[in-house]
Amino acid sequence: MSMNLPRAAALGLVLAAVAAMPARAADPLTVSVKRLSMETAVRIARAAVEACRAEGVQVAVTVVDRGGHPQAVLRDTLAPDVTLNISRQKAYTAMSFNAPLSSMEDRFTAPFSVGKVDGLVFSAGGLPIEVGGIIYGGIGVSGAPSGEQDERCAMAGLNAVRDDLEMAGL
Repeated sequence: MSMNLPRAAALGLVLAAVAAMPARAADPLTVSVKRLSMETAVRIARAAVEACRAEGVQVAVTVVDRGGHPQAVLRDTLAPDVTLNISRQKAYTAMSFNAPLSSMEDRFTAPFSVGKVDGLVFSAGGLPIEVGGIIYGGIGVSGAPSGEQDERCAMAGLNAVRDDLEMAGL
């Protein structure tokens, strides 16, 4: 098969332009991403459950990594099964938007609403796990009578490891 002259000339120009590009040796070939250890994720989840227990509430807690994948999941003895899915969605949403869900509850009613997207929940009880400018993931709590109570328990989970994560981020 022969190539017509204009196509061959265009291909030649593209190849010449690519060859003329300066090599960027300073650009890294890989990036390092800090991740929570399994033990840290479990510490966060357990501290959140314990905080809710102290308030007389049984909940489910999900900690997701920075990719949104569940890393630790705990459901207290009497927490309803539905709290598992809701806690996961809260953790995923908080991680995805890097914001406490209590600050996003009006996302469906605001003029610039994101609309309904499967897997996202915009109700209080989810927090990003962001310490020292590093996003580690998210925590979601479900099962308390109010989202504010869910969020207090999530904050207790995050606070249980915050100092350690700040020191690790140095």
